[in-house]
Amino acid sequence: MAVFQSDVEVYDYIGEFISSVKDDPAIGPKIRQAGIIIRFVYREPQSQITIDARNPAPEGHFYTVYYGDSAVEPDLVMSMSADTAHSFWLGKVNLMAALTRGQIVAKGPVATALKLLPVIQPTYAMYPKFLKEHGREELVKFG
Repeated sequence: MAVFQSDVEVYDYIGEFISSVKDDPAIGPKIRQAGIIIRFVYREPQSQITIDARNPAPEGHFYTVYYGDSAVEPDLVMSMSADTAHSFWLGKVNLMAALTRGQIVAKGPVATALKLLPVIQPTYAMYPKFLKEHGREELVKFG
């Protein structure tokens, strides 16, 4: 059984979590400094989330997040199941191993994404807290 039953749930949990980090004073500026646009394309359920750290972000934010189709052209596209994305944010997916096994398929400058791994490491502890705060503590065990 899939972790998320609809694209709305993907946006409500993974999307809103990614959006919450755009204001984090320790992580947000470092993502902004990368100056990249990354699109995450998910299946099961079909959805996509785009992080734009290149174009100007709204005041008070370090980057912009788009849900669903976006006219913003990505530098890097990362495709995977929504379950794999969920496990990634829980800190249970090794990006290099997932790329090698084909669990995650990347198109674009993968080296840039790899450079961001140390930057986003604190999010692995933040995501379970986010789920608990949003009444979805049971999702923490799936991953």
